[in-house]
Amino acid sequence: MRPEGIIRANPPRVEPDDWTLVEDAGAVPRGRVIVPLAAWHAHRETLLGRDGIGVWLASDDDPESLRSDLAAVSVIAVHFPKAADGRGYSTAVHLRRAGFRGELRAFGDIGRDHLFSLQRCGFDAFQLPPARDPHAALAAFGEFTLRYQGSVDDPSPLFRRRAATSEASNG
Repeated sequence: MRPEGIIRANPPRVEPDDWTLVEDAGAVPRGRVIVPLAAWHAHRETLLGRDGIGVWLASDDDPESLRSDLAAVSVIAVHFPKAADGRGYSTAVHLRRAGFRGELRAFGDIGRDHLFSLQRCGFDAFQLPPARDPHAALAAFGEFTLRYQGSVDDPSPLFRRRAATSEASNG
């Protein structure tokens, strides 16, 4: 079953997904595909020349193995096998700090309550499980207006932002 759509974060919206997630590392079909890391490594030379190629990482895959190929892939998708597995958050931060500028997609067992934190770690696209309504989940992006901790989207913690505002108004 193909999901209803993909959630994009900037600006928050649901749109059709024109990418196909390939489940195994066997033959890679034509078109815009997101292949498992094992398929990327097995077919790397062939895939490098393709337009519209993505790689997906399982929660226990090492994102560092993609470092030299970050500019060659359009999408990196990170799988969340269960809601309580937070390794994908660290993977996203690692990829953004390593310089990945393409689409960073979260998929698997994610829900509305994860979207704000996932975005803060660097994700900009989200594929919810088929049973979850992506249109209803859009509200998650407007629920929080104040962020205490620094993160990929804003490295300054709240106390530093407040101190800078105070200095500017006293200056």
